[in-house]
Amino acid sequence: MFEGCSSLTTLDLSSFNTEKVTNQLSMFPYCSSLTSIDLSSFNTAGVDDMSYMFEGCSSLISLDLSSFNTENVEYMSKMFAGCSNLSTLDLSSFKTEKVDAMRGMFEGCSSLTFLDLSSFNTEKATNMENMFYGCSSMKTIFVSNGFTTDSCIISYNMFGNCTSLVGGSGTSWDEKDNVDATYARLDGGPEKPGYFSCSVLP
Repeated sequence: MFEGCSSLTTLDLSSFNTEKVTNQLSMFPYCSSLTSIDLSSFNTAGVDDMSYMFEGCSSLISLDLSSFNTENVEYMSKMFAGCSNLSTLDLSSFKTEKVDAMRGMFEGCSSLTFLDLSSFNTEKATNMENMFYGCSSMKTIFVSNGFTTDSCIISYNMFGNCTSLVGGSGTSWDEKDNVDATYARLDGGPEKPGYFSCSVLP
């Protein structure tokens, strides 16, 4: 809808009625001059695809998605890829029980220092390739027991170039190995190393 509107600096969507929208694929990609987008009026209850939604929005410094209902979403590939100026991202409202594809979801989010994915349930996710690739400032990723890679069959470079990442028990990112889903688990120390930290939520 707004793909490639690279000179767009403001966008008023307050009058949008999205009640019947089922697909938000590539809605704002490469709107590279937008610093914020107010989506508080969006009804996303019927949406099943949010892939590439904010890809390449390299000037975004804030993004409030607290009103998003993601219960029916199946695809989130590259949803935030290239949002290189986002320093925080609150996804506490996200429900991901139906999501199949998370490929490159946070790829290139190089200013994020932590992510709290405590609300994520990934039991149906089959593709996590490049999910956190290039998150070079990322120090901590919080998850709960709902984050599992049991169904994942593609995880190449899931943690590629996550040079600052440290698991909850001190496991540091390894540039030689373990950049796929092997360490996509809670850090259990030397006996069961992982890159995730225990959820901050009860």
